[in-house]
Amino acid sequence: MAKDLKRQRVVKPKPKKQAAKTAPDKVKGAGLRYRRVLLKLSGESLMGDKGYGIDPATVEYMAAEIKKVVDLGAQITVVIGGGNIFRGVQASLEGMERASADYMGMLATVINALALQNSLERLGLQTRVQSAIDMRELTEPYIRRRAMRHLEKGRIVIFAAGTGNPYFTTDTAAALRAMEIGAEVIIKGTKVDGVYTADPVKDPKAKKYDEITYIDVLRYDLKVMDATAITLCMDNNLPIVVFNIKKANNIKNLLQGKKIGTIVKKK
Repeated sequence: MAKDLKRQRVVKPKPKKQAAKTAPDKVKGAGLRYRRVLLKLSGESLMGDKGYGIDPATVEYMAAEIKKVVDLGAQITVVIGGGNIFRGVQASLEGMERASADYMGMLATVINALALQNSLERLGLQTRVQSAIDMRELTEPYIRRRAMRHLEKGRIVIFAAGTGNPYFTTDTAAALRAMEIGAEVIIKGTKVDGVYTADPVKDPKAKKYDEITYIDVLRYDLKVMDATAITLCMDNNLPIVVFNIKKANNIKNLLQGKKIGTIVKKK
């Protein structure tokens, strides 16, 4: 019996294969200067050539531009204004109570958010709308940790209804949400390619800034974002990049580190 045991061949266990390491260029978000981003869009940017409301073709274009950076691994959040449907400040100037007018403006931002969500999901992108005003049949309530979890899972999050408070603009909502979710930058899409000394449409001599400080934006009253939003970003050292949303691939080029538009930051 002992001899039979000696004759048995000892089978050594095969070494386990180590999992192949992911090459650096295959890592999600590799090669991006900014990975977690808040995109601020005005309601008017959704109108296209129309004078009011939502242009479906324009919304589809916006969604396609966002998809380009999501495919690269960027984590995208969006805040949209409501000026294409209703402007609370304008209505208050015409006699409506300011608080009521602002709440109506917040509802307009929810309409825009749902329109963008629809276009994004038609492109196969998982998208969640979180509203600062409770609308459970239409949106999720805004919960910071849930929003961050969505981003970690590769979903796009659209923040609607501003801050949920009257007297605060969607610019302020964008600054607040960006800091809450740990965004690296706010990118504001406009119809011009940056910040100018004056309105370049009205003044052909207006000069473009490649970069400018928060203080100078406030000092010269440049219409980048409202003063509350600029101050909030300045206090928390959150850069803002203003760029032309109508030019294809601008979001992609910006996130990859190319010089696009104007950057607002500290000295």
